[in-house]
Amino acid sequence: MAQCPQVFGKTVDDHTRCEHYATELDVIAIRFACCGRYYPCHLCHSECADHPAEQWPRDKWDQPAILCGMCWTQLRIETYRNTDSCPECAAPFNPRCAAHSEYYFAG
Repeated sequence: MAQCPQVFGKTVDDHTRCEHYATELDVIAIRFACCGRYYPCHLCHSECADHPAEQWPRDKWDQPAILCGMCWTQLRIETYRNTDSCPECAAPFNPRCAAHSEYYFAG
């Protein structure tokens, strides 16, 4: 069985929810382009990493950089950006993450 990636930051449960975003729909972690580490959100990265966050450039959206906190499937960025739920387990994702996408993904 493959090992699950480690999620860094201020998680509050086993589904990648953090102290900043902890609704039923906040069940993803993002692998940050700058360090390759998964964090639940941009605030967790800002508070825990020793460097500024970098956005994923558009030409790298084919990279697996989204982690479903329900089934631990790693999704490509473009797959995540085109759905409201995990294609593997159907867990719904928070559509409001789109309001913060500029922290993670270059336009």
